[in-house]
Amino acid sequence: ENSGRRINKKHKFVADGIFYAELNALLTTELAEEGYSGVEVRTAPNKTNIIIKATRTKNVLGDKARRIHELTAVIEKRFNFRPEQISLFAERVDNRALCATAQAESLRYKLLGGLAVRRACYGVMRFIMEGGAKGCEVIVSGKIRAQRAKAMKFRDGYMIKSGQPVLTFVDTAVRHVKMKQGVLGIKVAIMLPHDSSSQSSSLPSQPQADTVTIIEPKE
Repeated sequence: ENSGRRINKKHKFVADGIFYAELNALLTTELAEEGYSGVEVRTAPNKTNIIIKATRTKNVLGDKARRIHELTAVIEKRFNFRPEQISLFAERVDNRALCATAQAESLRYKLLGGLAVRRACYGVMRFIMEGGAKGCEVIVSGKIRAQRAKAMKFRDGYMIKSGQPVLTFVDTAVRHVKMKQGVLGIKVAIMLPHDSSSQSSSLPSQPQADTVTIIEPKE
């Protein structure tokens, strides 16, 4: 995709999708402890900018920006970018509580640390709701205590499950925890509040379709 030759439109979209998926997988494993919560790829004609969203940007950059240079070198090598053709930036996540990826990672570390499932889930849910979310759902499934696998669901607030608004209002993240007794699956879904001031890029600026605003009559 970087050799400058003409490329079929369909092939280009597929290549872009594969690039994003592989990049996201690399950063998810590499920056799990730095609170990695997503990546954005912006392409200009002769340069590609990759914006890494994380809660601890200082750790992403590393000492004297060493870590981010290492990541740049790895991506250049893997995708055959020429030097100076790709730039990595780290962007801080405004509100950690409204980021499903950051909360799923937080829950993962709690469970690995040996905290009881119920206690860990309630802690994460309380943090999410105090951060201003409309609602949230946490599902942990696998061999939780006994040999028999089961799923535990924890819900709070308001959550929608179907239709277009799910894509804009619900942030979801899935993680796997390799425990001693087997693998546990974690799913965190957060119902985001709508941001009428449009100040935050991570929150939806449009209200939900079924929101009714009643205007007080003038005297």
